[in-house]
Amino acid sequence: MIFRMNQSRIFELTLRLFIEIQERSFYMNKLIDLSQAIEHVKDGDTVMIGGFLAVGTPDRLIDALIEKGVKDLTLICNDSGFIDRGVGKMVVNRQFKKIIASHVGTNKETGRQMLSGETEVVLVPQGTLIEQIRAGGHGLGGVLTTTGLGTEVEKGKDKVTVDGKVYLLEKPLRADVALIFGNQVDKFGNIHYHGSTRNFNNMMAAAADITIVEAMEVVEVGDLDPNSVHTAGVFVNFIVDGGAF
Repeated sequence: MIFRMNQSRIFELTLRLFIEIQERSFYMNKLIDLSQAIEHVKDGDTVMIGGFLAVGTPDRLIDALIEKGVKDLTLICNDSGFIDRGVGKMVVNRQFKKIIASHVGTNKETGRQMLSGETEVVLVPQGTLIEQIRAGGHGLGGVLTTTGLGTEVEKGKDKVTVDGKVYLLEKPLRADVALIFGNQVDKFGNIHYHGSTRNFNNMMAAAADITIVEAMEVVEVGDLDPNSVHTAGVFVNFIVDGGAF
């Protein structure tokens, strides 16, 4: 009987300790400053950067990376922005050795680097690209698509036949670090996007080892209407308060 009581007490104390650790972890302070954030991006890393033609792009993080001069990066993005806006400024600064994107037509410097061989550019149909990122974030082995069959896109890729129909196997994409933007972010990392700022940010949040969100506004946990949360805070490692600058 004494042994059973002791075992019960040990279980109770262990459970309380577990709950306390979980609570502390849940509400841990994810807020960091710009200098701390960019330390997570190192030469040679693969980075995902959110945005669509510079809309919903983490501009302050991009500017900090330009100042730091990190190089030899592989970029995964929807597009390469403009020469003076968005991730395009990093292209101009020659910080990428490889770019995986759905189009680069709005940034003439990307095109110049591609044609000269300075930067490897891999063009991917937009729908395929976002599905590859989704697969990377959700633990899938890839996606099957007919997009690109019979074109340059299919070269070097595996084909899978399902019920007599041929598909290309597009493998998942992941990154070392994802840099994304959010209009409102609570201190746990739950994100609300306004309109088209959501674009690729939502999917990228889950597809990287480290996800850093630049918040236009940081709010307290509980301030966001749960129905307005587009990205769950569990996918976010760090928050930079973009409105504080």
